[in-house]
Amino acid sequence: MSGTAILVLACVITAGILLCLLRMFRGPTVADRAAAMDTACTVTTALLVLLALFFKRSVYLDVALVYSLLTFMGLVAIARYLERGV
Repeated sequence: MSGTAILVLACVITAGILLCLLRMFRGPTVADRAAAMDTACTVTTALLVLLALFFKRSVYLDVALVYSLLTFMGLVAIARYLERGV
C-alpha cells in the first residue's frame, strides 16, 4: 500500500473515532454511550491493524487482538450492569 492511501485511511479512521467520542459525551442514554464506546474501540482496533500494515510489524496485530478481547469483556460487564443493575 502506498503512503498516501494509508494516510487517507488513517484520517478517515481518526474522524470515525472523533465522531464516536462526540456521541459518547453527548449520548442521551447510558446505552447509547456504551454503544459509542464499543464502536470507538472497534475503530481503534482497525487503526492498530493499519499501523501494523504501515510499519510492517506484527506485534501491533497482537496488541490489536488483546485490545479487542479486553474491549469485549468490558462491554459484556457494562451490559450486565445495565441489565441487572448489579
